[in-house]
Amino acid sequence: MHDASTAPTPPELFTWEFAADPYPAYAWLREHSPVHWTTLPSGVNAWLVTRYGDARQALADPRLSKNPARHRERSDNDEMTCRSAKSAHAKGKVGIPGERSAELMTHLLNIDPPDHTRLRRLVSKAFTPRRVAEFAPRVQQLTDRLIDAFAERGEADLIHEFAFPLPIYAICDMLGVPAEDQDDFRDWAGMMLRHSGGRPPGTRGGHGGGPRGGVARSVKKMRGYLAELIHRKRADLGDDLISGLIRASDHGEHLTEGEAAAMAFILLFAGFETTVNLIGNGTYALLRNPEQRERLHKALVAGDETLLATGVEELLRYDGPVELATWRFATEPLTIGGQRIATGDPVLVVLAAADRDPDRFADPDTLDLARRDNQHLGYGHGIHYCLGAPLARLEAQAALATLLRRLPDLRLAVEPADLRWRGGLIMRGLRTLPVEFSAVRPHER
Repeated sequence: MHDASTAPTPPELFTWEFAADPYPAYAWLREHSPVHWTTLPSGVNAWLVTRYGDARQALADPRLSKNPARHRERSDNDEMTCRSAKSAHAKGKVGIPGERSAELMTHLLNIDPPDHTRLRRLVSKAFTPRRVAEFAPRVQQLTDRLIDAFAERGEADLIHEFAFPLPIYAICDMLGVPAEDQDDFRDWAGMMLRHSGGRPPGTRGGHGGGPRGGVARSVKKMRGYLAELIHRKRADLGDDLISGLIRASDHGEHLTEGEAAAMAFILLFAGFETTVNLIGNGTYALLRNPEQRERLHKALVAGDETLLATGVEELLRYDGPVELATWRFATEPLTIGGQRIATGDPVLVVLAAADRDPDRFADPDTLDLARRDNQHLGYGHGIHYCLGAPLARLEAQAALATLLRRLPDLRLAVEPADLRWRGGLIMRGLRTLPVEFSAVRPHER
């Protein structure tokens, strides 16, 4: 008989200490409990998948649905139940706060084929390599403008003054949000960023005035604006993404106005925070690894951007912006990593754990900007692979290259232990990133 007293003690998850450095806990899970049943801070129970091979399988498994309606809670005797009160309560906690009440559920992160196939095909036209390349000058313009705003001070918070506004303004431009309205979007997105995560360790749930309530209020404001903007654009279509969605709905593509609003919303919601974290986490990783940063700086000064491209991929692997892939729900009993998953069980693929799996990556805890064999899962895998990944890569490359070229002596202004990480479930990012550097005039580029 197995002696429970000799079983290894699992690490405590979802504490502030865990948020600051989850990688030791994930290493333990990969070794001892690679498909791990746990209770999340929201009170919902879910499986965490931590090994690379299992993660890649799960991300592409059609038996794992993205539709939250597939979620059912387990009863105490470990059998499935349809207890309506508990199930309805949990359903509000397995997606983006407020999206259900704002009628924004029909987006790519919540639907399966064939609807997913139809909607993704419509919106993917905006993210072709050609369209993204055409956007590069605008991204560079935004990057330089933001650095100009703090270059003379010799100090900045790179999250709030750089990593956050850059993708907000970029995705607003791509969507077709008028310039005079973009600061409203920045305010709403800022509220979402401030309220995402942040729940003290050991607390459960929370709507109303809590973190999820703050996000929900921002989502509602965004939904109202998007509905009004779609009406305005019908009378004055442009070359932007929202206009393209309207044209599709007007030409027999069966795109409802609600679907158009939900699509615009998720592109904004998913498109800005992932890039905020990619730029923030990436810059922080370079500051903590000065030899790698110097290597990249020398390459850029020499006009060689090869290391920049592989470097962004390594930063995605090493400390990526998405810690856990978004929710999946088993549509039938299945097995992952030898673990039996019941119908209706939530499954969360831990990208951060999979991308440091020593069975897949050599020296996984070492940052190597020149890493070649790097099929990381930072932007997912399968049919739900991140649609905006090309734009995020463009923004990250422009941001990091411009920072290193213009502020070559960039350095942390605080001790690493003083930095705080947002305690959200899906995303991984810093609250602030205070830096110092030699002040330069804005035109000195």
